[in-house]
Amino acid sequence: MQNSSAPALYITGLGSQYPPYLLGAKDLDNLAARFYDVTRPGIKKLLQVNRTTGIDTRSAVRPYKAFATQTDPPSISEIDQFFRQAGVDLAVQACQKALIEAHIAPQQITHTIGVTCTNQGNPGYDFLVARKLNLPPHVDRMLLHGVGCAGGLSILRAAAQIAGGASLRRKPARILAFACELCTPNVRHCLSMAERSMDSDQANIAAALFSDAAAAFVLCNEHAMTQDKQVTPQFELLEWGCDLVPGTAELTIRTKFRLHIYIGYRATLSRHIPEYTKHAIRPMFERLLPLYEEQLKCQPRLGGQLLRPLGIHDFDWALHPGGKAIIDGVAEVLQLSEDQLQATWEIYRTRGNSSSASVLIVLDQLRSESKRTHIVATSFGPGLAIEMALLRRCQVDDNLEG
Repeated sequence: MQNSSAPALYITGLGSQYPPYLLGAKDLDNLAARFYDVTRPGIKKLLQVNRTTGIDTRSAVRPYKAFATQTDPPSISEIDQFFRQAGVDLAVQACQKALIEAHIAPQQITHTIGVTCTNQGNPGYDFLVARKLNLPPHVDRMLLHGVGCAGGLSILRAAAQIAGGASLRRKPARILAFACELCTPNVRHCLSMAERSMDSDQANIAAALFSDAAAAFVLCNEHAMTQDKQVTPQFELLEWGCDLVPGTAELTIRTKFRLHIYIGYRATLSRHIPEYTKHAIRPMFERLLPLYEEQLKCQPRLGGQLLRPLGIHDFDWALHPGGKAIIDGVAEVLQLSEDQLQATWEIYRTRGNSSSASVLIVLDQLRSESKRTHIVATSFGPGLAIEMALLRRCQVDDNLEG
């Protein structure tokens, strides 16, 4: 008779990569003043917000004095070419870190899953990443689009489903998943939109929030772990889910990155997003928590240990750092302590919002900042969609009380 417990799924390596440049609030002020009329209502409001985001520095693949200061804004063709060099290199570096930590050679990878919302070239950028990493030509590739800032957990969900399917066939799965976003090359288009806006209440603040980064992880099923004795798991993925936030269908039309055939990517954000997101997390957490606890109790490898029911305060929260209002709102509604969101705040303050890569970077950062056994990772994307994953940290005492 088959074991009724779910397949064992482990994150065995994580890697984050930021580009070398940091932008402060004054850098955006100077760029705007050089090319635009900063007395116009939309751009004036954007620059006011730029000084109050709570972000000290944002990571950038190039300083504004380089790529963004040519006479005309870069075209979509130039942005695409730039991404397929600088973005691919950034993703490769993150992947190499994840592979090294996982003690897995590129030739052992069975699947790749990539995501981005700042490039739509063909073949997909994941093809270029795989080629630079010298992955096997027969590797099973997948590339996600249209998931925005939720993308980091979208690829985790996809990886879990693929690995679980491989387990049912008694095959090893070693999945390399990665996210890469280059947001700052679109800053000129964001400023142009802001200059044209006559309604300060409708000002698009994307240029003050978004940054550049890549992140990667390796996820293995139990058959891969059995074969690879030297692999040390970092997290066990026990439960996950996705949902659409009710009443947000119209909101999402005005949200996230949209491709304009002539000028490139236009990042638009609705000011109502924080209000919806802060109320969407608890229902999903409460739906997933009993399933997570059941896995803790029924998995033989965990010894059936669960000393008491778990709650919100037993978890570290790897919350996507989408903006100060989002983080503050979630903390208020869930009554989270400062240390539960320490990694989220640190990434937001020092690097900004790198869209799909951010939540994975927070998860990576969290390993060095806390020792709670239980982790919630959650992020949001167009739809308005919410992604959530519940993980157990493997590198701590197996005291499942938290």
